[in-house]
Amino acid sequence: MNKKELIEELKKMDTPSISDAMDKLGIPCGLLGIQPVVRGHKICGDAFTVHYIPCGMTKGTVGDFIDDVKPGQVVVIDNNGRTYCAVWDDIMTFTAKTKGIEGTVIDGVCRDVNGIEQLGYGIYTKSVYMVTGKERVTVDQVNVPVAISGVQVVPGDLILGDDSGVVVIPYEKAEEVLKLAKNIESVEQEIIADVKNGSSLKEARAKHGYHHLQSKEDESL
Repeated sequence: MNKKELIEELKKMDTPSISDAMDKLGIPCGLLGIQPVVRGHKICGDAFTVHYIPCGMTKGTVGDFIDDVKPGQVVVIDNNGRTYCAVWDDIMTFTAKTKGIEGTVIDGVCRDVNGIEQLGYGIYTKSVYMVTGKERVTVDQVNVPVAISGVQVVPGDLILGDDSGVVVIPYEKAEEVLKLAKNIESVEQEIIADVKNGSSLKEARAKHGYHHLQSKEDESL
């Protein structure tokens, strides 16, 4: 399966199923505290990573990297969880939307929520705050491994975000994760069907092995 097909298939999934699948593989993936700024959007694409540091004597830039992001990519910004200044605004949202960028994930905050909502752009952050990042933080590296909520994101990793949050999927594991997640969703639908037909939830879960769906293989034996 090529990358485009993989992204299309992953976008059909939800983040809880992907999280369960990656639990089964023992791979951390959930980005704690990262939530949608505007609900009702879903994003999936490969990561373009950005790393920020506090400004020193020399002031740097906070957004010029966006010119290098390709259509379909997800901008992943490691601002070390800083909530005292925003590193994304309405101008960047407009630029991203115009370029066909898939979405943005920030270990930190953004501002100009009205513009994000009006443009229908998918962005996920720790919170929102109106104070600018200019002259407070600066980009020091792009397309290097970064960390979001303590989880490593490598350039090219696949990012899936929905109303439940954001997960990161190592590209080399993506097909395996997708297969496991589809099986998990299928089993959960079978459990729901059994309950609709009169089964107790306890019986339906036991019948389909629900409590071990996300367990590592050696732990479920």
